[in-house]
Amino acid sequence: MTTPPKARVFRISREESVLAVTRESGAVETARKVQVELRKRNETTGGGNDPSKLFANEEDGFGDMRFPGATGPANTEPPADLDERIAAVRAENLTGRQLRMARRIASMHEIEAETDEEAVVLLRERGIDPFHRAALGQVIADEGARAQQSTDQRGLPVPTQAPGQLRKRGSEIMPIAPTQFPGQTKLPSRDALSEDKRAAEIIRIQQDIARRRRRKLTMLAARLIALVGIPTIIAGYYYFNVATPLYATNSQFQIQQADQAAPSGLGGLFSGTSLATNTDSVSVQSYLTSRDAMMRLDREHGFKTAFQDEKVDPILRLPPDATNEQTYKLYMNSVKIGYDPTEGVINMEVIAPDPKQSQDFSMALIKYAEGQVDQLTARLRGDQMQGSIESYEDAEKKVKEAQMHVQELQEKLGVLDPMAESSVVMGHIAELERQLADKRLELGQLEANRVPNRSRVQGVKGDISRLEQMLAETRSQLTEGSAARGSLATISGQIRIAESDLATRQELLATAAAQMETARIEANKQVRYLSLSVAPVAPDEATYPKAFQNTIVAFLIFSGIYLMLSLTASILREQVSS
Repeated sequence: MTTPPKARVFRISREESVLAVTRESGAVETARKVQVELRKRNETTGGGNDPSKLFANEEDGFGDMRFPGATGPANTEPPADLDERIAAVRAENLTGRQLRMARRIASMHEIEAETDEEAVVLLRERGIDPFHRAALGQVIADEGARAQQSTDQRGLPVPTQAPGQLRKRGSEIMPIAPTQFPGQTKLPSRDALSEDKRAAEIIRIQQDIARRRRRKLTMLAARLIALVGIPTIIAGYYYFNVATPLYATNSQFQIQQADQAAPSGLGGLFSGTSLATNTDSVSVQSYLTSRDAMMRLDREHGFKTAFQDEKVDPILRLPPDATNEQTYKLYMNSVKIGYDPTEGVINMEVIAPDPKQSQDFSMALIKYAEGQVDQLTARLRGDQMQGSIESYEDAEKKVKEAQMHVQELQEKLGVLDPMAESSVVMGHIAELERQLADKRLELGQLEANRVPNRSRVQGVKGDISRLEQMLAETRSQLTEGSAARGSLATISGQIRIAESDLATRQELLATAAAQMETARIEANKQVRYLSLSVAPVAPDEATYPKAFQNTIVAFLIFSGIYLMLSLTASILREQVSS
């Protein structure tokens, strides 16, 4: 890769033009030729010759260039074959860009041309090829050198004398040197670079560019090694050689609801789906990731002690006097619980330094989750069952009171069953009435005889009177009774009222029992229970650390940090420099 030297393309004043440089260099060359020729003549003839006669037929170095103010008539007429040359240039079918470039070069040389083609012809007459890259670069370089020489270090123009003026010093003619101020630095030479010098200058520029690139690449490599390479190596060494192997136990469970009849309306859309137990799952997840669960796990299974062992690496190990906050941070990194709302399952991963400890911790956390689920539904079921249980207990108490009242009446009145007692009395009355009817028939038969047997008639009449008396006494038991006990009707009424009250209380008890059973069934429908989908199994190989993946992640992190710092530094440097 080559970088062309930078040079100013456009001139600012007339003294910076290429024509002025050409005139000055031509004058210097002519003066040198005059000096050499005079020396030769002096050596051969003894000196004293006139320079004007000596170089009358010599080329002065300026060719056919015209200078303003020069002696002699101005040759302003174009040559006769100019039109033919312009026609030949047009026949070359030059592009518009080439013609514009030729016009600009002609303007730089202060060549007046009416058209672009005429500018090409006039440039070629002076030996300038407007389409040659080397010639164009030389013109631009000379123009830049001239522009640099036209100002001093203070930015002031350097006074120069008109080029081409000569002065006589003894027998030698010397060119008049430009006037220089005291303390002015020596300006670069205006001599045109040769091909060797140009190649050497280009090689020097390329070497300088390559050296600066090597230096920048070296600094970049040093920064990358210091900010990215060394930290990545340290992280990789830790993951591969120092980090303690950790064992992870995976399990999966879900919270389900007891089967129930599908409700009508919009409520049935979400029954049986994960949305019905969404709040319960989120609540269980929050509990398992709480400090309460961590402290309970530490009390029952020694979670803190497991990570205070000397086998654990210093970065992961808990100090002997670790606080609950330090333990909780480690707990959050060791117990990873995620809830999947689409499937309604809870995924849990428990990490520990030992595989058996990992399994024990996982089983303990599942047990805690079951207790939390039972606690969530216990109050709801208790509220639903409390009213029905109270109603049943009250009905049962009143049934017992009614039974005790019936029993007291039976004992007090001496009647076990009023209905049976009434049936016995009624049967006795019926028997007495039948016997009375038989005696009356027998008496009628005896009195129907013409000569009745008076003893038999009197006996039958005595039987009839006794039967009537017994019948009256028996009937009086139903309505009148005795002083010690009331009538059978009164006893039967009291017992029937007590038995009716007892029957009513029994019906209310049966209703309360049915309501309690219904409430129990409804409460059971609100039950949530934990269903274990994937049981925790102790791993036989270490799950963490994932050394290679973690090293790659560390490299990417350090690279990102370096990139951010580099961009920030570049932006700040640009802001400061602007």
